[in-house]
Amino acid sequence: MAHTDTFTRRRELDRRSGDGLDVRLFWNERDGHLTISVADDRTGDRFELEAEPGNALDVFHHPYAYAAFRQVPYELPERADREPVGV
Repeated sequence: MAHTDTFTRRRELDRRSGDGLDVRLFWNERDGHLTISVADDRTGDRFELEAEPGNALDVFHHPYAYAAFRQVPYELPERADREPVGV
């Protein structure tokens, strides 16, 4: 279901949810920017990434890879200080 945020004029173009992870693709009607919003209720991770029209769906499907590549912080500070799982 498409959603429009009337304050910012962001229109939701796509959304996928499962196992506590919610990923949304937004288009800003005013300036044409594309944004991917990620919320993980299991870990508390929250972040947004900008995307170009040519790679928006790739960013939508692989937001953590793009966040890591762009060095976008997405872990809560108390989680970032922990030793990685499996080490």
